[in-house]
Amino acid sequence: MTETFAPDSPLVARVAPSPNFGERRGPARPDCVLLHYTGMPTAESALALLCDPGAEVSAHYFVWENGEIAQLVREDKRAWHAGVGRWGGVSDLNSASIGVEIVNPGHEGGLPPFPQPQIEATITLVRDLAARLKIRPERVLAHSDVAPARKRDPGERFPWDALARGGVGHWVEPAPIIDGPRFGPGQEGPPVRALQALLALYGYGIELTGVYDAPTRAVVAAFQRHFRPARVDGEADASTVATLRALIDGLEPA
Repeated sequence: MTETFAPDSPLVARVAPSPNFGERRGPARPDCVLLHYTGMPTAESALALLCDPGAEVSAHYFVWENGEIAQLVREDKRAWHAGVGRWGGVSDLNSASIGVEIVNPGHEGGLPPFPQPQIEATITLVRDLAARLKIRPERVLAHSDVAPARKRDPGERFPWDALARGGVGHWVEPAPIIDGPRFGPGQEGPPVRALQALLALYGYGIELTGVYDAPTRAVVAAFQRHFRPARVDGEADASTVATLRALIDGLEPA
């Protein structure tokens, strides 16, 4: 049986210790928060999986639909939630992040709306983490941001705008969607490379190939899912590019 521990956050209602963790690698402290949905039919089945040693997956925090928060792994430990991914040149996201699992059946379960008490609890939790761990707003990320080819969570129905109103994350009002030219599969040249450079500047793990290839489309779809969710098609239209530029312009100096 995994030993229990004292919670790191005063917001934790109970500790449900998971054995699925290790030591953080390298000298850096966690400097980002990754938000996930559980992607399973019930909260109970998701929590059981995250605490199953055979599953080799976990997270630091778990947020029920009613807003109750559990802690599964201590913050100073390396929970196994991010998998293979990259952000801002960092590939070991498990060592660099705090993982928060939010109960929701996900795309396979129809991606139902996240209940208000759950969102309010997530806002309060991430504000607490950001204050204690000195996490910058732009470092509150979706799992899909760091693993765009593999993951879609927490999904385009996750209310990032509500989080921003609650003081969590980096957000700008998405630019309006209008008819016009767009970048899409098969296109190549300096304009595509410039788009890739902007995405990389914001943090996305993307190669500057100058070709609108499948990895580029996946990154653009991940960006849209987080920052321009009204249309997620992986094609970089004027709205997508304008929203990306506004986010970059709105970054505060480190």
